[in-house]
Amino acid sequence: MESEHQPRLRSVVSYVQRGGRMTVGQQRAWEEHWPALGRKVAELPEGPIDFGAWFGREAPVLLEIGSGMGETTSQLAAAAPELNYVAVEVYEPGLGQLMLRAEKLGVRNLRLINGDAVVLLTRHVPENSLHGVRIFFPDPWPKKRHHKRRLVQPEFVALVASRLEPGGTLHLATDWENYAEQMLEVCSGEPSLKNRYDDWAPRPGWRPVTKFENRAREEGRISRDLIFERR
Repeated sequence: MESEHQPRLRSVVSYVQRGGRMTVGQQRAWEEHWPALGRKVAELPEGPIDFGAWFGREAPVLLEIGSGMGETTSQLAAAAPELNYVAVEVYEPGLGQLMLRAEKLGVRNLRLINGDAVVLLTRHVPENSLHGVRIFFPDPWPKKRHHKRRLVQPEFVALVASRLEPGGTLHLATDWENYAEQMLEVCSGEPSLKNRYDDWAPRPGWRPVTKFENRAREEGRISRDLIFERR
C-alpha cells in the first residue's frame, strides 16, 4: 500500500548500469553461492522479504547500499556475526567478488540483493524494520549538472528513515566535500532523524580503509562520516 514513505519510483537513478564480464572466480562463486545467498529485486515476490526465513534465524537486519566489489562489506559482515547483513548492489561482477571474499572469510551472516535499492526499500522492506543502513562512498556525481543523480536526496532519506526501527542508524561516508555537505544538509532536514554528533562523526576504526579511500587521501580528499539515528 502506498504511503508518504513510499514515493513514486524515480525517473532519474543514481547509478550507471555497467556491463562487464565476470572473472572465472566470480562466475564460480555466483554459480555455487547465488542460489542460497542472492536474490534479484526484479524477481522478488510482491510484499516484504522474510529476512528471518532467508537467514534461518531472527536477528537485527543491517542493509548496506552499494557494496561495490565487496572489500568493505565482507569484512564488516565477518566482524558482526550477530547481524543479518544484507548488501544491495546493481553490479553483478561486484556481487560475485563479494561472494568470493565472503567465502574466504567464512562469512555465514550475509545475503545479497541485485538491483535498485529504492525499489527494494519501497516495495520489499517494511517500515520500522531495519537495525541500520550503511551507504559508504556512493557515486559522487561530481559535475554540478549531475548532482540530481546523487543518491542522497530528501525523498530518499525520508524513505530510508521510515524503514529504520526507532534508534536505528543511517551511516554515510564520502570523500567528496561537496557531497558530504549535501548529505549533512539533507539528513539534518529529515525530521525523523537526529545527528549523533554536532556535524561529522569521528571516523570509526572498524570501517576498513579501502584502496579507493587511500587514493582519495593521496589526491588530497578527506573522508567524512555521518551517523544519524531514527528518533
